[in-house]
Amino acid sequence: MDKKYHELNIMLNDDFVEFIADFVANIAGDGVEIGHEKIIVRSESDLTFVKDALVSLEGTLGGSIQMSYTLEEKENQDWIQKYQDSIEPIEAGKFYIFPSWYEPKVGLINIKIDPALAFGSGHHATTFSCLTAISEYVKSGDSVIDVGCGSGILGLAAKKLGANIELCDTDPISVESCKENFALNEEHYDKLWEGSIDKAEGTYDVVIANIIADVLRFIAKDLKAACKEDGLLILSGILDKKEALVKDTYSDLTLISRTLKDEWVTLVYKKELRNNIG
Repeated sequence: MDKKYHELNIMLNDDFVEFIADFVANIAGDGVEIGHEKIIVRSESDLTFVKDALVSLEGTLGGSIQMSYTLEEKENQDWIQKYQDSIEPIEAGKFYIFPSWYEPKVGLINIKIDPALAFGSGHHATTFSCLTAISEYVKSGDSVIDVGCGSGILGLAAKKLGANIELCDTDPISVESCKENFALNEEHYDKLWEGSIDKAEGTYDVVIANIIADVLRFIAKDLKAACKEDGLLILSGILDKKEALVKDTYSDLTLISRTLKDEWVTLVYKKELRNNIG
């Protein structure tokens, strides 16, 4: 029996399409299609709550991202299968990120993520660059925290390298998604909570925060405080036009790496002891 499905079209500036698509995938839990200045979300459930969440996000970001919407009910097609067929695995640093309908790859560290069901599948430029940075800088035995963990993909990557991992996200749906993906990969975290870095109880060798530039600036003091002396901060989610503002906020640290991919910047800082003397 044919069923109807719901389709939400989101029109916005092309610079923000991938960022908003990740946000939508996080809360919608269904297939998200990316186009030129457009995102399409399809679900068997009503998508009004996704539109409402985006309107709220627009307000939170002070109008820096403007979107328009159409929400329709349509005749059912096998859009889930079409979406799955469009998703291919990727290699990022030491990692092979693949959906469950593919096989793992020999010679790389395998992480299974179903992008139709969770935020952060490695395809977004910021996630890709963070995975590359984690490949280079995270060592076995390191204590690591992933702030704004989303699907948990970055925490999973650190765990696969032998790190001790804690994770947090202000979105309860992300927390549940993170739990599911750790279970899917048969891995364990040390702590996971709903909230931000200010609830962390310890300090860490590596602090990872793939959020957005304005939030990185807002919580900079807490991120720095959570990082051990001579520890590292991996910061991403930074549009190139916001890079200077983030660099200014973290100018007391030593920048050791910068990656630009598709207009998104990832910065790796070292919290050197000399930065806190005098």
